[in-house]
Amino acid sequence: MHKRRRMFSVARELLSKSQEAALTAIQVFNNPLVRFKTETFIVLMMIAWTYLLHAYYRRHGIEYRHYTQRTKRRAFNRTKDGKYKYWELRRCLEEAACPLDAPTKQNLLFLLGLRNEIEHRMSPVLDNYLSARYQACCLNYNHYLKKLFGERFGIDRLLCYSLQLTQLSEEQIASPAGEEIPENVQAYVAKFDAQISEGDLNSERFAYRLLFVRNVVGKRGQADRIIEFLPAESEAARAISKEHWVVKDREKRKYRPSTIVAMMRGEGFIRFNMHHHTRLWKRLDAKNQGELYGCRVESVWFWYDRWVETVRQHCQDNRARYT
Repeated sequence: MHKRRRMFSVARELLSKSQEAALTAIQVFNNPLVRFKTETFIVLMMIAWTYLLHAYYRRHGIEYRHYTQRTKRRAFNRTKDGKYKYWELRRCLEEAACPLDAPTKQNLLFLLGLRNEIEHRMSPVLDNYLSARYQACCLNYNHYLKKLFGERFGIDRLLCYSLQLTQLSEEQIASPAGEEIPENVQAYVAKFDAQISEGDLNSERFAYRLLFVRNVVGKRGQADRIIEFLPAESEAARAISKEHWVVKDREKRKYRPSTIVAMMRGEGFIRFNMHHHTRLWKRLDAKNQGELYGCRVESVWFWYDRWVETVRQHCQDNRARYT
């Protein structure tokens, strides 16, 4: 009984540390006086997620210390000071018993890689550029905090929406120009997005996007909330999408040429190859930036969905040649 109490007390302590790290991350990101937001946010949220998963594994009796299995016993890895070495976040995510869904894992793996790309670099433009992925990280954290440990542990009750000093305009939230984003970050985002599934990429667990619209109310009681949420399938939401600007994930999906060729072959155009693809883009001058078919990132050319549709139409128009 004593050992069980000890297990739960340690898990509770880990959970408390996790909550404090997450709250600090959000406070730092929302602080208008802080300019070093992105890296600070990621570091603190990674700590929060690590402690959260450690608490979960502790509570379920899963060993989360690094060790080497000997014949009859485990030899635990230790630091120079003799302390146990605990799993880092990436190892926590690789565990078969990890309770997180795939898009949530992808979101965290993306942020871990982004942290390495921006280390020792000041990139304030990233605060807005990848905000949908930061927002998803926060919402995912609160969701699993309550799902795994109970509603009373949620941190949403401790936070409210940040008040603004000015009205938000389309220009204010617009994505930074491509040349403002460091090339290594552009390349990292493009490579990461290209290797995950379409479902994970479009999941709100990976990147959370919102539409905010100023509302003129008909009743006094309706004027007290700063934000009104509408179901995406509702008539009002569809009308807003048509008539107003919409905030979306600003990073377009990017494809390598080999990926596009493989896609076309998978759709039945088995004779379509890289040579045909190269001839097509040269004939259409598709790498002209004005055509908006793709972009160059660190000397590597990536294609957008618009070009994939063009290639697909070309294959369909020449079906006899490629099937």
